[in-house]
Amino acid sequence: MITDVEHFFESGCGRCDRFATPDCSTRFWLDGLLDLRRICRDVGLSEHAKWGHPTYMHAKRNIVIMGAFRDDFRLTFFEAALMRDPHGALIGQGPNSQHPDCFKFDDSSQVLAAEPIIREYLAEAMAYAEQGIRPPKVERELELPDELVEAIESDPELAQAFALLTPGRQRSYVFALNSAKTSATKVARIIKYRDKILAGKGALDR
Repeated sequence: MITDVEHFFESGCGRCDRFATPDCSTRFWLDGLLDLRRICRDVGLSEHAKWGHPTYMHAKRNIVIMGAFRDDFRLTFFEAALMRDPHGALIGQGPNSQHPDCFKFDDSSQVLAAEPIIREYLAEAMAYAEQGIRPPKVERELELPDELVEAIESDPELAQAFALLTPGRQRSYVFALNSAKTSATKVARIIKYRDKILAGKGALDR
């Protein structure tokens, strides 16, 4: 993954084999990504490379992160539960999204059209950071797949390691396992994930 934010705009995030090739998604959406970058910097956000992507901070808080994909590019809010979204401009990134959390674009010209709203929403998120306001913590009981329960009950080392994972990392395994269509596939995934769990990593961590 890239550690210098300039490299993202030059070559991509470094998380796949399309890095630094003409097929990289950043190449396709570069004009729109650069407009988002300009807006974020104009409003006073500081720019950093985190998780291989441009991440913008204010008052020592992560505000938004930028990403480029095959079919679209996005600007995602870290604390979306706080956003009022009066224009209905934000969307959820998937079926597991708890709140609409990102601006999603499938045409680079859309950024300029949405710029006033983007600036308004960034200012709102920055104000929350300045005031130390955070979204309320919502404790959700995690329902583990039967196959994972059986694996944990029969493997004390795995049980201890899974219990020590952060709630977000635990959820990442539940989502990954629940996406499998058969029990056999779930069991195979648990075997594959065991070393990552023991290492304290989430399903999507490298």
